[in-house]
Amino acid sequence: MAQQHLDPTDPTATEVTGDALAGYLRAQATEFLRALRLQRENGGAAGGAEESVDAARALRRSARRISGSLHTFRPLLDAGWSEEMRPELAWLSGTLGLEHAYESRLERLLQALQRLSGSTALPAQVTSVGAVDVAAGGRAGGAARVTAPSNAGGPARPAPTVERGNLTVGAAKAGALLDRQLTLARTRAHSTALQALGSSRFHAVADKVAVLASEVPLTPAAPTTGLRPLAAAAEERLSDAVAALPLLTAGHPYNAEALVHGLSPDPSPHPQDGPWHQVRLLLRLHRYAVEVLCGGSIPVDVRLLAAGQALNRHRDASEAAAAAAQAARTPRIAPATAYALGVLHADQRHEVEAARFAFQQAWQKQTVNAP
Repeated sequence: MAQQHLDPTDPTATEVTGDALAGYLRAQATEFLRALRLQRENGGAAGGAEESVDAARALRRSARRISGSLHTFRPLLDAGWSEEMRPELAWLSGTLGLEHAYESRLERLLQALQRLSGSTALPAQVTSVGAVDVAAGGRAGGAARVTAPSNAGGPARPAPTVERGNLTVGAAKAGALLDRQLTLARTRAHSTALQALGSSRFHAVADKVAVLASEVPLTPAAPTTGLRPLAAAAEERLSDAVAALPLLTAGHPYNAEALVHGLSPDPSPHPQDGPWHQVRLLLRLHRYAVEVLCGGSIPVDVRLLAAGQALNRHRDASEAAAAAAQAARTPRIAPATAYALGVLHADQRHEVEAARFAFQQAWQKQTVNAP
C-alpha cells in the first residue's frame, strides 16, 4: 500500500513563513521548561520514578528539536544567538542521554550472551539509577526494559557454528566483565549529569530557553520568508547522504572487514558506521523540519518511521559491538572469556548488517505525495 508522504518541495502547498518557526520554537521551549519543572518536582519524591524518567526524556526531546530547528532554519534566526545556543543544547541532550545509553547497552549485551550461550548464569543487571534527580541529587528507579532487536526483515542468520558448551564457559565471566565496565560507566554518567544540571552552564541554557518561550530572535525578513526551501534543503542533504550509502551491498550476513577492525587493537570508532550515523542524524533533522511546516504535528509516514527504527537498531548494535570489543581488550582475561566476547562482537556486527538491510528495504519503498 502506498504511503502518503509530505513533500517540503511541493509548490502547490500553502506557504509557511518564519512566523510558524517562531511558534514552533516557543512551543518547544515551553515543553522544555515544563519538563524541567516536572523533573525537579518528581525527581526525589517517593513513587515519582516513572514521572522523572518521562520528564528527562521530554527534556532531551525538546532540546533536540530546538537545536535541530536552529540548524535547519539558521538563515532566519539571529546568527550569534543561534550559533551559541545549538552546541549548548547538544551538550545538554548528549549528557542527559549517556546514562540511559550505557544501561540499554548492558542489557542488550547480557541478553545476547544468554541467547548465544543458552545460559542463565549471567550477572543480574544492577537496578537502574533511572532519571537524573535535579532537586535532590539522588537516584530514582524505573529501568526501561530494552529488548535486543530481532533479525526480522534482515538477511537470514546463519546457523551457529560454535560449540555452545565452550561458549558457556566464558559467557558468565564475559557478562560479569561487561557488567562491571558498563555499570561503572553508567554511574559516572549519572554523576556527570547531576553535575551538569547543577552547573552555571546549564542554568545559562535554561535561562535562554525561558526567554525563547516568549521571544524568538528572528531576522527582520524572517516573518515573511518561506520555510519550504530550507526544509527542502534538509531533505536533499538526507537524500544525498543515503545515495552515498552502499545500499546494494547492505545486509551481507558476514562482513569480515567489520569483524577484523572491531577486534583489532585500534579502539577508534568503526569506519563503516560513520556514514550511517550521519544519515540517522540527517533523517532526524528532516523530521523536525517537517514538524515545523506542519505546526508540530505530522501524519505518520510509515516509510520514515521504519527507516528511523532501522537506523536506531544500527546505532545500538554498533555501539554494543564496540563495547564487546573494548571488553575483549582487557588485559589478562581468560581465553574463554575473550572467546565469548569475540562471539558476542560478531553477533552484534551481524545485527548491524541486519539493520542496514532493514533500512534499505524501508527506504526503497515507493511513496506518493499527499494530494
